[in-house]
Amino acid sequence: MNESIELKWECFSFRELTLEQLYAILALRQEVFIVEQDCPYLDADGCDQMGWHVCAYDDSGDLVAYSRILPKGISYEHYPAIGRVITSAKIRGKKKGRELMEISIRETRKHCGNEAIKISAQSHLQNYYGSLGFRAIGGGYLEDGIPHIAMLLENE
Repeated sequence: MNESIELKWECFSFRELTLEQLYAILALRQEVFIVEQDCPYLDADGCDQMGWHVCAYDDSGDLVAYSRILPKGISYEHYPAIGRVITSAKIRGKKKGRELMEISIRETRKHCGNEAIKISAQSHLQNYYGSLGFRAIGGGYLEDGIPHIAMLLENE
C-alpha cells in the first residue's frame, strides 16, 4: 500500500452497526489492545452501546482504523471522550492515525457539542496528541499496566 491510500470513513451509533461491523470492531480491538499489546483486560466494558463508532475501511472492505466516542458522563463526568483509538498493522505508518483523530474530533463535536474532549493517552504518545491540540492534565498513571496521561482538547 502506498501512503495515498484512500479510506472510506463512517461514524455509527451502536444501534446502526451491523453484526458484521460490530464483530470487525471487537476483533480489531482485541487484536491490537489485547494480543499485540499483551494486555488482558475486559474490552466489552458496557460503554459501546452509549457511544459512536468511527470506522475506516480500505478498498477491500476491511476495517483498518477505529475509535469510540463517548458522551459526557460515561468515561468522564464533565467531558466527552475519544478512546479505543486503533489503526491496524495493515495501515500503520501511512499517516492514517492523524486522519482518524481529526475525524474523531469532528464527530465528537458533531454528536456532543463544542465541549472540551478528554482522552486517556498512552504516555509515549503525549507529543503526538499534543500536536493535535491536546494538553496534558494531571500526572501520569497506570492503566492496565501501561503508563497513561489524561489529556484535554479545549472547545473551539
